[in-house]
Amino acid sequence: MGGVVPERTAEAVTRAQAAIARHTRLVDDFPSPGIAFKDLTPVLADPEGLSAIVTALTHGCIDIDLVAGIDARGFLLGGAVARELEVGVLAVRKGGKLPPPVHAVTYSLEYGTATLEIPADGLDLTGRRILLVDDVLATGGTAVAAADLLHRTGASVVGVAVIMELVGLGGRDTIARGLGAGIPVHSVALD
Repeated sequence: MGGVVPERTAEAVTRAQAAIARHTRLVDDFPSPGIAFKDLTPVLADPEGLSAIVTALTHGCIDIDLVAGIDARGFLLGGAVARELEVGVLAVRKGGKLPPPVHAVTYSLEYGTATLEIPADGLDLTGRRILLVDDVLATGGTAVAAADLLHRTGASVVGVAVIMELVGLGGRDTIARGLGAGIPVHSVALD
């Protein structure tokens, strides 16, 4: 793994939090009435904001072999974080996006079910230490499902890193129940 310097990443967390506060677009009543959607697209479009967020997401990362970015915004972040850590990246895709054979997991959402997939051929994940990356941690169900999928292949998820955690939705607790209390969850910003 590349050189993650704690002072550098801690400083990046501060810069990233400022960029998030400055550039996040708030959209009332989306995707449904009563929801205040926080659109991080303008933050990621800002060069300084993107740079700070990518470095901030590596804060506390040690001994990572691979970064897994969760479909879809996790792809943007995962590749950049992997580059920062000097490791490879794996896209954890929504169901039906990859040719067979695939490893798949179907999990429950508050409004139905969803499926996540990764390739079953050409990729040996046995013993690999993986950092899961996504943009937002809400209820935690997608992160737990992605970790379950990776564990089934012999990999170990050793951390979860997100730009923003929606604290009131209990995602951190869901991850602790699903992956164990010892799995670090790093959120650049809390909401």
